[in-house]
Amino acid sequence: MPKRDTLIGLKKARSLLDTIITMVEEDKYCIDIMQQVLAVIGLLKKSNSKLLRHHLNSCFREALDKDDVKEHEKMIEEIIKVVNLNNK
Repeated sequence: MPKRDTLIGLKKARSLLDTIITMVEEDKYCIDIMQQVLAVIGLLKKSNSKLLRHHLNSCFREALDKDDVKEHEKMIEEIIKVVNLNNK
């Protein structure tokens, strides 16, 4: 898994979120805060995409290699659930 890349993105998002909190506390310009919020959202979406890609190429693939139809259905439902949450 590109664990390193995922962690870097998440840590950047955490750091930026701390900056945003400070900006709000200091009554900075709303548009500037909103732009930073969108940047955090972008970092989190990118990290989520990397995690999903890894899951599909590892756990999901392993489950489909098994002859367990119930496991197949479970994994497919998990993916559908995550995709639906992502689209909200």
